[in-house]
Amino acid sequence: MIIDILLPLSLIFIMFSLGIGLSINDFRNVSNQPKAFFVGIFIQMIFLPITAFAISITFDLSNEIAVGMMILACCPGGVTSNIITKLSNGNTALSISLTAVVSLATVFTLPLIVSFSMDYFMGTSAPEIDILFLGLTMFLITTIPVSSGVYLNSKYSSRLHTFKPLSNKISSVLFVVIVFGALASEWNTFIENLLILAPSIFTLIFIMLAIGYYVPKLFGLDNKKAKTIAIESSIQNATVGITIGNIILNSSTGISIFSLTSGVYGILMYIVSLPVIFLFLKNK
Repeated sequence: MIIDILLPLSLIFIMFSLGIGLSINDFRNVSNQPKAFFVGIFIQMIFLPITAFAISITFDLSNEIAVGMMILACCPGGVTSNIITKLSNGNTALSISLTAVVSLATVFTLPLIVSFSMDYFMGTSAPEIDILFLGLTMFLITTIPVSSGVYLNSKYSSRLHTFKPLSNKISSVLFVVIVFGALASEWNTFIENLLILAPSIFTLIFIMLAIGYYVPKLFGLDNKKAKTIAIESSIQNATVGITIGNIILNSSTGISIFSLTSGVYGILMYIVSLPVIFLFLKNK
């Protein structure tokens, strides 16, 4: 019962925290650099799920873990991607625009891709999933908090000045609690699958890092924009994946098995992958 309440509320706050860091102008930036935006959207929303699907088959992931991989691939980026973009001397405005729009678009894309993944990997053994309900849930726990945050920031930006840093710190703490809680509740399953999960997750991250950086170059985009798209394509919001996995299959003993991939990703991303991504892009 605590998990059922804590997970959605934590995600709502994290997405609200993302929203108060955005403004209407961040969405308007889309029209200022349309080619970069649409290349980034295409890579993140088309290439990323396809790559995750191919990796799931190549590494022969178990059905539940494969579905978890697809859930992770549907997740938007988060504040982390915006920070790494800034540190890597990327295009921060483009990063924020991609994060904001993809966060809203997942209301439609995530339910569809997850439904397909359930049918493909699990067949008749898949738990029943209501696409409309999942879409509505995504709307309630992601779109509304982000939109509310953007609205409050546009109206009361000066009053939120001191709260924004605090909200980011709270979001970071909540993220750590969620990730470690997810792994602790499924510790045996985590250990059993770590040797295959870690390579598959690293492969996904680094393939998307390469695609995200070099494909924009083919479209004539400059280095800053290529860096930004690479970061947005290789960094996902693990909290969304953990929460959605638990909503799809509620576990009486802890976090859902569908959340395990996102939980492992959350740890590997911060311990190993972020330094590598940062150094790679900084050198570029």
